Amino acid sequence: MKIYKLLIVLFISIQTCFGQIKKINGVSFVASREPINEQHINPVLNVNANYVAIMPFGFIKDLKHPEIVFDTDRQWFGETKIGAKQYAEEFQKKGIKIMLKPQIWVWRGEYTGFIEMANEDNWQVLENSYTQFILLYAMMAQEINAELFCIGTELEKFIEKRPQYWSNLIKEIKKVYKGKLTYAANWDEFKRTPFWSDLDYIGIDAYFPVSDEKIPTVAQCLEGWKIHKKVIKALSDKYNKQILFTEFGYRSMDYSGKEPWQSDYKIKSLNLQGQTNTTQALFETFWSEDWFAGGFIWKWFHNHENSGGKNDNQFTPQNKPVEETIKRYYSQ
Repeated sequence: MKIYKLLIVLFISIQTCFGQIKKINGVSFVASREPINEQHINPVLNVNANYVAIMPFGFIKDLKHPEIVFDTDRQWFGETKIGAKQYAEEFQKKGIKIMLKPQIWVWRGEYTGFIEMANEDNWQVLENSYTQFILLYAMMAQEINAELFCIGTELEKFIEKRPQYWSNLIKEIKKVYKGKLTYAANWDEFKRTPFWSDLDYIGIDAYFPVSDEKIPTVAQCLEGWKIHKKVIKALSDKYNKQILFTEFGYRSMDYSGKEPWQSDYKIKSLNLQGQTNTTQALFETFWSEDWFAGGFIWKWFHNHENSGGKNDNQFTPQNKPVEETIKRYYSQ
């Protein structure tokens, strides 16, 4: 009996350690004009990432337009099915796992969460178009044995107004894709997403405000996370699902923790320390929690040597001090 109990304790210990090792340490790999090769993959390996999000795109003219244009010869290579598949297969050769995350881009970068049709006919057209778009990539995810498939990104109004469509869509996706499913809800949307019970992970694009300071300290951000963490944990408990940050990251600019979703190129301030501090606080807050699955840093470009850098104030961590922070936490 003592030996039996000892074996149980040992098994639980191994499982706990295994769970920690197997965090999803991901990067969101940006589509480009060209195929990729080992040269483009090695920098991802160097930060100890074990997952990449591959992101083919569909395009809509405006927030009221119902037709999605996708997988055409007018798109960049990485935005198409053939390109996304080439990216995934190259990463898989190096042992990197895949989340396929097809996304919608509205012309001029308008927020996808506001996509909403004016009448029933247009809703029907949008639903048919989105079904074709998402099932194309769900079938591709099955073909390449992708570990994860994201069924949509930041589509709150579409989901709010058409919940039955989404319930039916998830059933259709499950007919063609047998891996794990998630949805990328915006940080202020996830509490209202109605179908978490039908998915494997609660996906959140984690642009939560955590500090109003020009140069936020780690301590300030840790404090700022407390209220958000309680809400996130409560949702995990409610559905008995792990939380996955389908996107997370900060710009290297002043006030990086105040409105982390801010992507306005008119902002010219440069603040590498703020980006590092906010990122470290996020890791300290979540990465040791067993109810937290991991996440995907936003965002990573294929041409590493020419990306980011100490004069760049955008999201990418490449060639900035924060890259070492990510590397350190991803190694744990």
